[in-house]
Amino acid sequence: MSAHESMEHAEHAEEASGENRKIALLIAVIALCLALSETLGKGAQTESISKNVEASNLWAFFQAKSIRRTVVQATAEHAKLSLGTMGDDAAKAALQKQIDDWNKTASRYRSEPETREGSEQLSERAKEAEHERDEATAKYHHYELASAAFQIGIVLASATIITGIIALAWVSGALALAGIVVTALGVYAPHFLHLH
Repeated sequence: MSAHESMEHAEHAEEASGENRKIALLIAVIALCLALSETLGKGAQTESISKNVEASNLWAFFQAKSIRRTVVQATAEHAKLSLGTMGDDAAKAALQKQIDDWNKTASRYRSEPETREGSEQLSERAKEAEHERDEATAKYHHYELASAAFQIGIVLASATIITGIIALAWVSGALALAGIVVTALGVYAPHFLHLH
């Protein structure tokens, strides 16, 4: 091998080494983005599960309050029928007081704004939890799609080092940008794309 050939070989090796450094940096940046999207995805998934459990619990509490209210109302209605058959005024007054108490209890079961545990408030709270669950689920789907783009980008960038096909690095970069956009949509506009 001549000195000229040696110099050309060294120049090609140096050029390839520089390209490989750039590709390695691209892989590192995409891996960082992947780690962030995975972390955001796990957080959103946990939030979705938590809000789903909360909504289920609130709906169960709502049903229990509704059943109690129905039982109390039916008891009060049944007792009203007995009022007409009673002759003793003291017994009538006592029964009427009990009917009034049952009606107050039924009203409290329907609406209890101070504790937010009336059936109307429980329904509102359950719907809020469902909305938050749906938000978290939409975010989760965005982060999962972004993670897939980042993973494919890493594979293509790695293949660039092996094959020397620079077009793979460009596709890898484009996938990384797409992943960043989808991640941002997950954070700021999770219902912009309908992914589920």
